[in-house]
Amino acid sequence: MRREQGVRQRPSPIWLFDLDDTLHNASRASMGELHVAMGEYIVRELGITPEQSNALRRQYWLRYGATLLGLMRHHGVQAAHFLDHTHRLPGLEQRVAGHRHDLDAVARLPGRKFLLTNAPRAYAQRVVGVLDIGHLFDGLIAIEDMHMFGDLRPKPDARMLRQLLAKLRVRASQCVLVEDSTVNLKAAHRVGMRTVWMRRWLPAGSQRRARRRPVYADLRLGCLRPLLGWSARWH
Repeated sequence: MRREQGVRQRPSPIWLFDLDDTLHNASRASMGELHVAMGEYIVRELGITPEQSNALRRQYWLRYGATLLGLMRHHGVQAAHFLDHTHRLPGLEQRVAGHRHDLDAVARLPGRKFLLTNAPRAYAQRVVGVLDIGHLFDGLIAIEDMHMFGDLRPKPDARMLRQLLAKLRVRASQCVLVEDSTVNLKAAHRVGMRTVWMRRWLPAGSQRRARRRPVYADLRLGCLRPLLGWSARWH
């Protein structure tokens, strides 16, 4: 049945999915090895002790939202060099595991879908290949794509998110960010996006501490299947 003339159809949603700990269990697949690799990189490149490296990583994570940004701004580290040396991760493919029902739900969602990850492209492509989900997405936006005026601005940088909206030619209210990181959700909420807090793959300690839905999250989910009904209600 055709829609009555004069009734405006709402635009299809644009889905922005994080990758690590949103679509797969990165805590098992890569996070432990990444932490070790980053620590060793900082010790080697800056000539400091492991204890100093750990403290510096935490300091930069809290201040900038990404260790890499602090290393670039204060130590002249090149992003490509850091990402290459810390994301080699031998045996990654054998450890990657998603959840079939989550990925089936992603496939059934209406509208365009993009992966938006602070991980480097080569790493993301390896994970996507194992999960066999590349065909579900209209594009992969990796950390290498998050530059503005020559500066790297990964999530949670609100300027990068606004630039992304301009590139996609969509309003913020049309976009939904599905993400495990509350810091990134806060930024997306401030920009005007809808936000979904995905908690299936969060560590047990984080699960226990986060029992309530924060004000900056439209949904708090332990799996992605409820997105189908939710999207139908607001679309």
